[in-house]
Amino acid sequence: MDNQMKNVREAALEIIEAVEKNQSYSNLLLNDTIKKYHMTGPDAALLTELTYGTIQRKLTLDYYLKPFIKKKLEQWVRLLLRLSLYQMVFLDKIPDRAVIHQSVEIAKKRGHKGIAGLVNGVLRSVQREGVPSLEEIKDPIHRLSIETSHPEWLIKRWVHQYGYEQTRRMCKENLLAPVQTARVNETITNRREVIEKLQSEGVTAVPSPVIPISIRAVKGNLAHTEAFRKGLFTIQDESSMIVAFALEIEPGMRVLDACAAPGGKTTHIAEILNHTGSVTALDLHAHKVNLMMDQVKRLHLNNVETRVLDSRKAGDVFEHESFDRVLVDAPCSGLGVLRRKPDIKYSKSEEDIYSLKSVQKDILDTVSQLVKPGGILVFSTCTVDKEENVETAAQFLSDHAEFTENPLNIPEGLPIKADRHILQVFPQDFGGDGFFISAFRKK
Repeated sequence: MDNQMKNVREAALEIIEAVEKNQSYSNLLLNDTIKKYHMTGPDAALLTELTYGTIQRKLTLDYYLKPFIKKKLEQWVRLLLRLSLYQMVFLDKIPDRAVIHQSVEIAKKRGHKGIAGLVNGVLRSVQREGVPSLEEIKDPIHRLSIETSHPEWLIKRWVHQYGYEQTRRMCKENLLAPVQTARVNETITNRREVIEKLQSEGVTAVPSPVIPISIRAVKGNLAHTEAFRKGLFTIQDESSMIVAFALEIEPGMRVLDACAAPGGKTTHIAEILNHTGSVTALDLHAHKVNLMMDQVKRLHLNNVETRVLDSRKAGDVFEHESFDRVLVDAPCSGLGVLRRKPDIKYSKSEEDIYSLKSVQKDILDTVSQLVKPGGILVFSTCTVDKEENVETAAQFLSDHAEFTENPLNIPEGLPIKADRHILQVFPQDFGGDGFFISAFRKK
């Protein structure tokens, strides 16, 4: 067991190193590693906890380590100390002596005696003296940045947009692991049947209080079930499920999903259409379009067609005013999904937000021409930044006199209300991703 625990830690160190070095995505590397080493149950859970936790709390851990590190370290040694300290400070199931012992073993294996001695010395000093207090940081913005491990520029930006209290709650929520949620495929089953089927497979799920077709996993992984393989549900965040409601879909409609991968919203639209009408799903990348088609087949849907296409060129391919509904789930900074992809917060910059805004505008300008008169265009993002959200929506309306605000149609169970045609969801609202949705109707 001791050796197995060490292997999990070594695997976590490799992932964290790749994220730092190559700006790789932690969620993709984590899944690959779990597959590669055939990890199951507790090992996979520990690897996930160690990897996400260490990345998620990087700035806090560096603040805690600073007084104990007297000289310049090789990057992997710093990462090993971060990983070890994360376990000592934030996990209570693993005794400190076990953490220190295994970290020293990894240091011996990867480095030499001197490095092993240094790792041992630093961790024993932390164990003896405790970590420095965050109370010593007087500036509230800087303290919140270190305490919740979000870069200072981002905290300043959010405080300016939403105030200190809302920002603090969001940053704290971003440190928590998200609950796994799924959308029931109502073309072949219902919520009660799915919950019972999962129960028979040893997975506990409960009805969502906020979305009528959603379930929340309490115990077990929904993705590893027969019910999932048979297409009874799609794993999707609850905030993202709201989008299809905003489209106000009716049987027989022709719908365009302009930035469709990985296909959660495409398949949701197809399910609401219930074997009528059609959904045309576009994405820039062929491999993503293939993955979408896998989902369509798994869910037994027959009204989805996909194309590899840059949605900014959609006007050259489709007839003018030929769709009843158009969805633009636009490329964005992803600042609403920091619980799932903690590495994003360190790799993004304010410049990214400005450049994405112009891509969003180009896509909206193009696909708005494809909406039939009286039809609805929905614009959504998985971010919480006003620049990419509210401002892009306002800009669109001011540039397109042929469109007007369309009051948002959203599920009644949501604890938040739309502001006419726009809805900003924060992670702390009901535990979903940070998300933005707006709707416009063509006159």
